[in-house]
Amino acid sequence: MELANRVLALTPSTTLAITAKAKELKEQGEDVIGLGAGEPDFNTPQHILDAAVRSMNEGHTKYTPSAGLPALKQAIIKKFETDQGIIYKPNEIIVGNGAKHALYTLFQVLLNDGDEVIIPAPYWVSYPEQVKLAGGVPVYIEGVEENQFKVTPEQLLRLITKKTKAVIINSPSNPTGVLYTADELLELGKVCLEKNILIVSDEIYEKLVYGEYKHVSIAQLSAELKGQTIVINGVSKSHSMTGWRIGYAAGNKLIIEAMTNLASHSTSNPTTTAQYAAIAAYNGPQGPVEEMRQAFGKRLEVIYDKLISIPGFTCVKPQGAFYLYPNVKHAAEMTGFSHVDDFVEALLVEAKVAVIPGSGFGTPDNIRLSYATSLELLEKAVERIHQFVIEKSNSVNN
Repeated sequence: MELANRVLALTPSTTLAITAKAKELKEQGEDVIGLGAGEPDFNTPQHILDAAVRSMNEGHTKYTPSAGLPALKQAIIKKFETDQGIIYKPNEIIVGNGAKHALYTLFQVLLNDGDEVIIPAPYWVSYPEQVKLAGGVPVYIEGVEENQFKVTPEQLLRLITKKTKAVIINSPSNPTGVLYTADELLELGKVCLEKNILIVSDEIYEKLVYGEYKHVSIAQLSAELKGQTIVINGVSKSHSMTGWRIGYAAGNKLIIEAMTNLASHSTSNPTTTAQYAAIAAYNGPQGPVEEMRQAFGKRLEVIYDKLISIPGFTCVKPQGAFYLYPNVKHAAEMTGFSHVDDFVEALLVEAKVAVIPGSGFGTPDNIRLSYATSLELLEKAVERIHQFVIEKSNSVNN
């Protein structure tokens, strides 16, 4: 039986091969340290767990509206007003089964065959695949390390064609952890307004920002930009609720209505219990969110300095999220590998450290390390990487 062309065109996930190999080694009794996790290593806060149990005991186990519970929409509206000063109406919000599902639904209702979506690289691995699944064409802008991987208005303008439908902005970024400033967003926004390009603003790491930096949503910069932007967000990263699968989109009511219609025929509604948990996440105490943010910030300060001391490693210091994205091309060459993917595989097999190759994010000279694990394991992992590079380099040069 032949499979549909839409799935045959998908690029296999580079993270799955590493994850599968790491799991295989662990099952064989190997002491593998995994730095691939894209989720906080904290449990969901207790008041959220309690709210979920309470909702089930109170009988809230039935269907909800396809776009989400009205109470959850109100909690999201309140969050936008409090955090960004943006006012949305209920018909401008749709709750989905995670931010990934919200993005998928958006591209399904937005794109026709051949429509182009501009995606800055490095990018989250699912952006281009979701665009392709909707019949669209991913068009990549290269964010260079010298500019903290951030793209410029001039780059964006050069790539816009008659087929361009949207551009994705992910701030803070997965995988780089970099953050766009208000001025940078304003300049990118001017291009989008001039060319009538929809802005898809993925803000899932909004709450995880460190030091003196501050998250800014492009939608808060002007009424015109708000009208031109679909904001994607959720509770997965901010409240350590990755498995609950609650995310949402906010923006133009016609787009949101189309997304709601599609959702009614695909998922019916987000999981009822998880929606009640998300209400508690936004309406309840935010102390646990700040505790996680501070913990990640402390890990970053310790691990970053250790990482850049490894020969052949250079790394833009992240301002948000929980990833480090070093360029390791020179380290790979020093250790006898012509491709970083081979360096990553050897790192796993010989040093017992699992990281994600940058080829899956559109920049093959990099690797992604998550610091969403204990400081003890992080220090041990970085020490193993350092030792691996030194020993391999000595072996190659002798």
